[in-house]
Amino acid sequence: MADDQPELPLSAPPLPAGLPHLPVRMLNEFVYCPRLAYLEWVQGEWAESADTAEGSLRHRRVDKPSGELPAPGELGEDERIHARSLTIASDRLGLIARIDLIESEDGAVIPIDYKRGRRPHVVTGAWEPERVQVCVQGLILEDHGFRCDEGVLYFCESRERVRVPFDDQLRATARDAITGLRLVSAGRHIPPPLQDSPKCPRCSLVGICLPDEVNYLKRGTVNPRPLAVGRDDALPLYVQAQRARIGKQAETLKIEVEDEPATTARLIDVSQVVLIGNISITTPVVHELMRREIPVSWYSYGGWFLGHTTGTGHRNVELRTAQYRASFDSAMCLALARGLVGAKLKNARTLLRRNWRDGEPPAALLDDLKRQAEHALRARGLPELLGIEGSGAAVYFRHLAGALKRDGSEPAFDFETRNRRPPADPVNALLSFAYALLTRTFTVTLSAVGFDPYRGFYHQPRYGRPALALDLMEPFRPLIADSAVLQAINNAEVQASDFVRSGPAVALKPDGRKRFIAAFERRLSHEITHPLFGYRLSYRRLLEVQARLLGRWLLGEIPEYPQFVTR
Repeated sequence: MADDQPELPLSAPPLPAGLPHLPVRMLNEFVYCPRLAYLEWVQGEWAESADTAEGSLRHRRVDKPSGELPAPGELGEDERIHARSLTIASDRLGLIARIDLIESEDGAVIPIDYKRGRRPHVVTGAWEPERVQVCVQGLILEDHGFRCDEGVLYFCESRERVRVPFDDQLRATARDAITGLRLVSAGRHIPPPLQDSPKCPRCSLVGICLPDEVNYLKRGTVNPRPLAVGRDDALPLYVQAQRARIGKQAETLKIEVEDEPATTARLIDVSQVVLIGNISITTPVVHELMRREIPVSWYSYGGWFLGHTTGTGHRNVELRTAQYRASFDSAMCLALARGLVGAKLKNARTLLRRNWRDGEPPAALLDDLKRQAEHALRARGLPELLGIEGSGAAVYFRHLAGALKRDGSEPAFDFETRNRRPPADPVNALLSFAYALLTRTFTVTLSAVGFDPYRGFYHQPRYGRPALALDLMEPFRPLIADSAVLQAINNAEVQASDFVRSGPAVALKPDGRKRFIAAFERRLSHEITHPLFGYRLSYRRLLEVQARLLGRWLLGEIPEYPQFVTR
């Protein structure tokens, strides 16, 4: 009987006053993948890819407005029109579209939509998302009084036109897509990711959506494909020469230091700009970096992270709302903090086990760190967890000297215990600087993903302290910061002569700092195999993946935040 019952279509909610019109291109995305449309429209996500860049290039010509569209009653049967890049909206449908080209034939108008690539060899002549998009353009034109019976899809690479008749079935599909996108947007609940879909590998947002990773953590079915490991050749640009000046010349940054020859860096190769000390940067450079969403990080001359400059920031208010809500939930804060501290102690144990210089590390040491990690997972509150972390850190740093190379030639690198503000020896100076670099890296990553890096779960909010960055970096302190320090010392990249003492404080000289920054960035670029997902990726990309997985947990898509614990 159920199969004989008629369907009752659910209409979209009325368009509230002041709400922007939905772009018609989002209907293309919605039909292709509802989750993709939600990420772009509701959460404001975007990532450039080869396909999107090629599409923008193909539209350069048609994006230049030319020609005019006469009033509906003034369009004659024999009149020919040729209007390019026309923006038109429908208040009734709540939609807005920029139509690439409008032509006329026998008194009817024909919207023409340009597509990159070749015409697909399918019965309908084009894929459904493209057909729906051009049909909705026709519906908008009809709302303005024009007769519109068909549209055209023009495929740039094969230079072919495909006519798309606006039959009843396509019109019904288009109206369903409008209703569906409106309902999903108003519902504020992200659609689930596609499962093992061939659409995902070519999607520009695959590294943001993480469809396979979310499905794996939710259902534990198929191991994720290596989707989130896209290559990115852009790297941070560090400038530490005092009184240096950064200007812009065409598509490059120009760094000048008094009488020295100028140094240049292509903007396309820069992921962020890091300024250490007294560096000046021109307003045109700041404007261009903001336009390209390239952050500027500021450090004091002594290496303390001061903050970073970005553009308008990420538009994903939904993610920040979930972050704030969870930060006031003591149970969620404790659950996340337990995992972070437990993962930190486990990774610290692994670091000592892998890097111990003389044979094997003491079994009692490894057992002690393992026991502390297990205690952290059972902590009954944040104060107890802080005590466990402090106890475990004391054990770890008391034995860190066992991972340092000792040949008698560098007594300056003798290390007994961790101290800060100010660091009293070269090893502590390197650790403090490495943690400052890691804090900056996580702060920039979290801001780019859409989080507020200053509202944490384990570290309590304090003026000027990026609490969430300090939270998420806990498991990575041994793996990235401490490891970079060990490599720089054991490989003699940093030597005793690279430090200067001022009273009780020890600090790096500029040349030593430069070499250590290189060691730190090399560590970030080091590729590892993800213990859960099985694919290889760099630590630099892993930090972004972990930040996005935190968002998936806060938004309720996965049951728990997956801590990164290396094998």
